[in-house]
Amino acid sequence: MIHERGKRFRRVMALTRKETWQVLRDPSAIAIGVVLPLFLLILFGYGLSFDIKNLPVAVVVEQASKDSSNAVSALNLSAYFDVHPVRTMAEADRLMTEQKVSAILRFPAGFSRDVARKDATLLVAVNATEVNSARIASTYVKGAINLWQARNAMGDSLAAAGPNISIENRAWFNEANQSRWFLVPGVIVLVMTLIGALLTSLVIAREWERGTFEALFATPVRPGEILLSKTIPYFGMGMLGLALSVMGSQILFEVPLRGSIWLLIVVSSLYLLVALGIGLVISTLTKSQFLANQITFLVTFLPAIMLSGFIFDIRSMPLPVQIVTHIFPARYFVSSLQTLFLAGDVWAVILPNAAVLAVMAAILMGIAIKSTHKRIG
Repeated sequence: MIHERGKRFRRVMALTRKETWQVLRDPSAIAIGVVLPLFLLILFGYGLSFDIKNLPVAVVVEQASKDSSNAVSALNLSAYFDVHPVRTMAEADRLMTEQKVSAILRFPAGFSRDVARKDATLLVAVNATEVNSARIASTYVKGAINLWQARNAMGDSLAAAGPNISIENRAWFNEANQSRWFLVPGVIVLVMTLIGALLTSLVIAREWERGTFEALFATPVRPGEILLSKTIPYFGMGMLGLALSVMGSQILFEVPLRGSIWLLIVVSSLYLLVALGIGLVISTLTKSQFLANQITFLVTFLPAIMLSGFIFDIRSMPLPVQIVTHIFPARYFVSSLQTLFLAGDVWAVILPNAAVLAVMAAILMGIAIKSTHKRIG
């Protein structure tokens, strides 16, 4: 009995050693077991935060006074604000539309007089294309004004008035202040990422595993033609997903589409080409469904959720992470979708984003074709 248990233990240990060496020889297993947890830990620990610093705020002072100057100085001294002084609301409106500022603080003419009468009102307008960030921005601005009042409560102009300045809030581009108005456009990014990158990488990797790609290489068909034939069906599927998502956003959730539908199609097509290019490159280089799935998830789907501005404001991330977000195409697509749906055809935002996506698509498609040539050789 004891002898049999010893044999069983030795068999288990032998199998355990074999599996351990197999794991150590498999780079993908090490990547998933070691690199992925560290990546997620660093991403969630350092990259994500609901706090916002250096919030760009346009400050409109219609009539300079001691009180308005002190309030603006308080904002300038705070680490939470990046103050952009402007002269008129029209200029502040332009900065907000072009996404150069996230909030507007307006000091009306006669502000000091109204403070003395205990009847002062300040306008705080926030860009509500991202509802969570808009709420935080509004809270920060109101908190700064209330803190300024408390500190100056013993001054000449506020001694009798006390902290009685009322603040008028406005949510620009999302007057209903509904989260679904910016979540639904973000879902379109996820849908097109799944169709373009994940499905493409899996399907082509499956053909590498089955050896059907090698059979195609024995024919006169060129690598570019093969990749094009693989791209067209998924491009059509992605555009179908876009159409269903847009119709659903209008019918089910009543999300406004204030921009041009044709511009939306163009920008979405560029992002879909980028996603397809990523899927082609990954599948061409890995030739493994499992590995292609993991890599695609890491470089496309995860950044589309966390590093694109879809859920978390990029300004709330540390500077190194903000710099890294520029390499992910979802950042440019999310910004374009939120602008087209909620603000309209803002060319100062759409054109730079579309240009970056076009360059990325061209580069990725070129890499995919060259990689296929090398595999043939």
